[in-house]
Amino acid sequence: MAGKNNNRLGRIDEELKKEISQIINYELKNPKITGLISVTKTKITPDLKYAKVYVSILNSKNLKETFINLKKSSGYIRTEIAKRINLRITPELVFVLDDSMEYGAKIEQILKEIMPDKEDKQD
Repeated sequence: MAGKNNNRLGRIDEELKKEISQIINYELKNPKITGLISVTKTKITPDLKYAKVYVSILNSKNLKETFINLKKSSGYIRTEIAKRINLRITPELVFVLDDSMEYGAKIEQILKEIMPDKEDKQD
């Protein structure tokens, strides 16, 4: 039974990720939110009350200000989510800064430098 629930949560996570990305990038009209904002992951709690929204912010004029204003916009984003995704409860959104993309890009660059002819091989 747990497998079914995990699949459902996974589907909701994907849907949330897609819709939140859409809202942040095309509908939030806040001049204090700057840069390229990517929703890297969402994780909803099994009771559907909360969703952690992991965001990566690149090239922002002011990272801290952007993140604070993104958090302030969570009510608006949540309202929009309620209109688009049919859930009994629309989760409260908890934004988390995800710097793994930035970190990943640095690692990638280092790898290119030390192993220029490295093939991407999967085990």
